[in-house]
Amino acid sequence: MACDDEGTLARCLGSIAFADEIIVVVDAKSCDQTEKLAMELATRVEIHPYRGDLEQKRFTSGLATGKWVLSIDADEVVSPTLADAIRDAVAKPSAVGFEMNRVAWHLGRWVRHGDWHPDWKLRLFERSRARWVGRNPHGRVEVEGAVSRLEGDLLHYSYRDLADQIERIHIHSSQAADALYAEGRRARLSDLVLRPPARFLRSYLLKRGFLDGTVGFVVACAIGYSVFLKYAKLWEHARRPPA
Repeated sequence: MACDDEGTLARCLGSIAFADEIIVVVDAKSCDQTEKLAMELATRVEIHPYRGDLEQKRFTSGLATGKWVLSIDADEVVSPTLADAIRDAVAKPSAVGFEMNRVAWHLGRWVRHGDWHPDWKLRLFERSRARWVGRNPHGRVEVEGAVSRLEGDLLHYSYRDLADQIERIHIHSSQAADALYAEGRRARLSDLVLRPPARFLRSYLLKRGFLDGTVGFVVACAIGYSVFLKYAKLWEHARRPPA
């Protein structure tokens, strides 16, 4: 999936050049050179309006024709070690789904502690035995059968800078609040008061985000802020005038 990702798409697709087919779904709102790059580097390109993370990933996986699907985003790169592990897993499968550890590059360093790491993602799976589940903005894959883990990192160039991170926090917190509201959830004062600092403390202290220095502190603060916004927007939902 891609949207305004001309700065990362070529690196992403180059890291999976070993694949039998490369399918790129470009958000219809994309306005840079993403579509042009995808046309040059991918097997198939589809323009599709973004209706949510789950919906977009279900649509993308549904376009695949092979037995195995490797699902990655335009800001992710398969490391050489991981590429070798993927090829071996597909050639001699020991499971129907495989997790890979994602490591994020942010503010000048790899983040290897806190809530961001380890970050195991099930991204390689048998198409006929998998389905996308969960809640927007973060879907996940469930498979019918055994799951194993692969060596090597899935490199995640998550944000251009801090401003980009804050912008996406606003987008994702709105999507999360909308999904919770649709499920009938409502925000309480305790959600606003207790959940944000609890998530900060979990990331910074319990999961040792402090070992990433100032970056670890910034990441933990951003996580707490995103949790606050999610529940504040959920609280706001109940106070909107009826349509």
